[in-house]
Amino acid sequence: MNFNQSINSLSSLLNSYFPDSRMHLALFAVILNSCSQPTNQTTVNVTPNPNAEERQLTQGLQGYFVNHRQAFSPDDQWVAFDGRGEDPKMGENDLIGMVNLQSGEVKELYRVPGQQVYGPGSGAVSFNPQGGEVAFIRGLLSADAEHPYDITRRSAIGLDLNDLANPVSHNLDARDITAPYTPGALRGGSHAYSYTADGNWISFTYNDAVLLETSKTDPTVKDIRTVAFTVKGKAVEVQTELPGQEFSGSGFSVIAAEVVPFPRPGSDEIQKAAEETWVGAEGFTRANGEKVYRAMAYLGDVLTAEGNVVTEVFVTEIPENWEQSLAETDLNGSETKMPEMPKAFIQRRVTFTADKKYPGVEGPRHWLRTSKKGDRIFFYAKSDDGVVQLHSVSPNGGEPVQLTHNDFSPETGFSLSPDERWVAFGHQNRVYIADVTSGKTTLVGPAPQPNHGQLWNFNWSYSGQTLVYNKRVDEAGGSFFQIFTMNPFK
Repeated sequence: MNFNQSINSLSSLLNSYFPDSRMHLALFAVILNSCSQPTNQTTVNVTPNPNAEERQLTQGLQGYFVNHRQAFSPDDQWVAFDGRGEDPKMGENDLIGMVNLQSGEVKELYRVPGQQVYGPGSGAVSFNPQGGEVAFIRGLLSADAEHPYDITRRSAIGLDLNDLANPVSHNLDARDITAPYTPGALRGGSHAYSYTADGNWISFTYNDAVLLETSKTDPTVKDIRTVAFTVKGKAVEVQTELPGQEFSGSGFSVIAAEVVPFPRPGSDEIQKAAEETWVGAEGFTRANGEKVYRAMAYLGDVLTAEGNVVTEVFVTEIPENWEQSLAETDLNGSETKMPEMPKAFIQRRVTFTADKKYPGVEGPRHWLRTSKKGDRIFFYAKSDDGVVQLHSVSPNGGEPVQLTHNDFSPETGFSLSPDERWVAFGHQNRVYIADVTSGKTTLVGPAPQPNHGQLWNFNWSYSGQTLVYNKRVDEAGGSFFQIFTMNPFK
């Protein structure tokens, strides 16, 4: 019996016992609502626990490095990791795996073929929220000592987990660096993937290998970081001319933010876009009530009228019919120009902080986060006393709201809980959670052990009851990132 048949049977049964239509409808609504709530995304209203217990989930003389987002499997049973011993050494890592949150069992999912100290390399693995797949960075299989792993020489690999005994890998984004290039393929390196809630689109930061090569002889050209995304299920075929460097992909990729090498001072032109996030589970609503189909928020570097670089929050709006504009968009680019952002996209500056005492987005490196409704974008910025605090702003713009009022600055990025009530971050290798509504911040968990350091990469479980994060652990034989877990509530 399928879902619709079950609902019809339930309705008929209630009608036979409760002929009063009002009683029938009331009971039906209660039962249907209780059945429709996802069991892994219900966060209990709880109190932070200063004495919360911390558990080291992984051990041994190897790294277990979690991504800064989407590290949990949708059923909260597994945490994905890569085998890096140090953050910058992705080019030396060949391992993608996952560890069971309860038992500590480690499963190896993928090994990069032909791994050497210069590459190909892999890392930054994210679970698809709908299950059955992870995405991660892999360097080019053509990597060698003269052409090692690099930010313009990497791509997205999807790994099908439906058969754990034999996970199947495939290229998600296509790559073509030979003119005239291929629409829907990019020309460089993608990085740090984030799935939409439905699991069908994947965002990332991007650096263009063609422009990097041109910039070596042409000072008017720069390799500029921007943000982009891939739509799964829209395969792109590339006529391979350079084995190991060009390849087809299972998704169609486009640039999502227009960047320029030399922005005009005082304008909204940006010279770098990075640290993106999808806005809302299903876009957001404009102030006039219109629904935006999808949107991406990101950090953009602008120049003030005085020529100073300030990082602001930007949004790109994506209409549902965006593909209709592809025919008039230069998706190929050239040796001196990035592929164009689709004409239908609307790029907007959200924050204007140049006149503040401490302008711009500030603090440790962090990726933006948004509410499920898409009505709030969360970021770090300094308050007037020079302390980094959590802020939020509407994607429609307006004055940012300061949410925390701490007397110390976070030293890590932050993670927003599924119920959007809490953020987790680190300071002096201690774990803190802050109430987004009241701003009250609580220190949770034990003091770090003498051989523990470099707290990083917070992830909330879908249930909202568990945090996982990295700490570097020094022990006989080496120093490696390990995964720790904690329930921060009473």
